Amino acid sequence: MNDITHHGPVPSPRQAAWHRRETYGFIHFSMNTFTGREWGFGDEDPARFVPSRLDAAQWVAAAKAGGLKALILTAKHHDGFCLWPTATTAHSVRASPWRGGQGDVVGELATACRSAGLELGLYCSPWDRNHAGYGGPDYVATYHTQVEELLTRYGDLCEFWFDGANGGDGHYGGARDTRRIDRRTYYDFPRLWESCRRHQPNAVLFSDAGPDLRWCGNERGATGVTNWAKVRPEGFAVGEVDDMDRLAHGDADGSVWRPTEVDVSIRPGWFWHEEERPKDADELFSIWQASVGRGAGLLLNLTPDRDGLIPSADGDALAGFRRRVEAFTAGDLACGRPIKASAERPGHPAVALVDGDPATCWAAPDGITTATVELDLAGERRLRGVRLEEAIAVGQRVVAFAIDGWFYDHWLELARGTTIGAQRIVELPMVRTDRLRLRILDSQAAPVLARWLVYGD
Repeated sequence: MNDITHHGPVPSPRQAAWHRRETYGFIHFSMNTFTGREWGFGDEDPARFVPSRLDAAQWVAAAKAGGLKALILTAKHHDGFCLWPTATTAHSVRASPWRGGQGDVVGELATACRSAGLELGLYCSPWDRNHAGYGGPDYVATYHTQVEELLTRYGDLCEFWFDGANGGDGHYGGARDTRRIDRRTYYDFPRLWESCRRHQPNAVLFSDAGPDLRWCGNERGATGVTNWAKVRPEGFAVGEVDDMDRLAHGDADGSVWRPTEVDVSIRPGWFWHEEERPKDADELFSIWQASVGRGAGLLLNLTPDRDGLIPSADGDALAGFRRRVEAFTAGDLACGRPIKASAERPGHPAVALVDGDPATCWAAPDGITTATVELDLAGERRLRGVRLEEAIAVGQRVVAFAIDGWFYDHWLELARGTTIGAQRIVELPMVRTDRLRLRILDSQAAPVLARWLVYGD
């Protein structure tokens, strides 16, 4: 693709690796698991942290059974309780009876992930409702040290997560108080991000403001139907967004590559609560369609219980979810089939869409912003859906597209959509046809697509 000029921003190598990850897991497990809260105040007694059967390998096994490619652990939530033996505070696993005060949840999960071939990411809340110095410079130094410990002790990380919840009421070392901070300046995020780049150059950094990934703007499990991976960075800061719609949809004229991460919990809460039940496989499949299917990454939260185990009902739901995805995406009917395009750039023919190689691409000549591609399925087949992928290494371009099927000597539109990006997965009516047509209805520059997969029987 060296002969194709970039259109707008393009992903960095770390972002390109993130796009390939697609579905991965969050782990919310901490003091809140034992108190029943979602946000702890910071006054919790570390003696309450007693997961009698904690088994990080069981978490990893459940995640792999669900098709998740990585796990991101909340190493410290807003209550300030640290799941690793930090030197920065007494409010940590060292003060709990678990493992005789010698435990390290982060270390155990890092070991389990490495053993099973899963990637590891970490979350460390900027807000700390336990620390007496929160709101002043002493806490900022503490927080930077905590992040540095996590960046340097646990091997390679794939992602580091910066939460946007910052400042408010808390315990703050015994003083029940409300403390406000300037979210844009207090934590010195640029210096934190520089530290992340230095110690973990392959890790993507998440926050409302990026710099690598942006929030989808909700916790329901869906990003915008129109979803640009690029944004204008003005108006975004950690915990501050001037327009929530821009988080979900991005900006067609965006100047930086900052794709969407969709975070949603398998249960109603982010932490385990005995009375709650997990979403079933069909609900999780619908979330996958509304996130991964729209070019986003799906960060699905798991909730270990007070024993320190993923509940069996949650594990069953995860395994069922994987089966639903695999059943839908099984059997690419397009690979190797005859295909032709209304326009082709020399060296980038339509056959590249169905050659099974994501490194090749079909491209229209410069100046062409609408095109059609026809695919012969070599016999009537029943359809489930399609997956389209732009060659995002040269930018995101497609504004709108449609999919047609051939019925009784004419084309009938089956689906229409906006934006493609890294991937667009479209469920089609369960109809039978022997030919499909992709119409690029509008594109910011000559369309460049890497793959067209057709799912069906």
